[in-house]
Amino acid sequence: MPEGPSIVILREEVLSFRGKEVIDVAGYAKIDLERLRNKKIIAFKSWGKHFLICFKGFTVRIHLLMFGTYRINEKKNSNPTLHLQFAKGELNFYTCAVRIIDESLDEVYDWSGDVMNEAWDPKKAMAKLKEVPEMLVADALLNQDIFAGSGNIIKNEVLFRIRVHPETKVGDLPLKKKRELVKEVVNYSFDFLHWKKEYKLKEHWLAHTKKICPRCHIPFQKAYIGTTKRRTFYCTNCQIRYYDTK
Repeated sequence: MPEGPSIVILREEVLSFRGKEVIDVAGYAKIDLERLRNKKIIAFKSWGKHFLICFKGFTVRIHLLMFGTYRINEKKNSNPTLHLQFAKGELNFYTCAVRIIDESLDEVYDWSGDVMNEAWDPKKAMAKLKEVPEMLVADALLNQDIFAGSGNIIKNEVLFRIRVHPETKVGDLPLKKKRELVKEVVNYSFDFLHWKKEYKLKEHWLAHTKKICPRCHIPFQKAYIGTTKRRTFYCTNCQIRYYDTK
């Protein structure tokens, strides 16, 4: 599943189509495709893992899900979920969820919850974490209401960076560690963005998909933890599992 930094890259890659008119539209997306025909794109935005194509009066939201992809000015050998044709160029989205948002985006999205948005508010994230003391940190880092844009790679790398065991409950984290968690989600997300633009993201993974801990030189554990059951890689030696000490 593309994580927030990848959606930011998509948003940047399509900027040349801003202000351009959609002259043809196709695809098997279950929306009124004709609403897009002959309409001009006024902006591209993103919130977490959502890519937003803004028209006057409505927005098309694209979620690439687990295996979604896109192509700019080229096609794959399969039918697109959504195809947008311009006088010069095209956008194609595959294996994704598409819906139309008629409301103002400010009513739909809390921009302060997007870890890569300039409106990101760490104090609000801390308050949201306080409301879910029984949630595992592994689940919290995938919770889009708390950390919009954070995904499985970010989860594994952040927990390794701050030396926290993924099965620690949010309420058992010391305050210092909770603040460190909130800070590092943002730090790693921007590192992710920088490395992905250089095509070097995987070279910088310390925990995700790895077999040996680079700090302790012992085997990583691989498990499917929490309600999300996503792949989790962690070291049982240097990543501490905090417990309630009250």
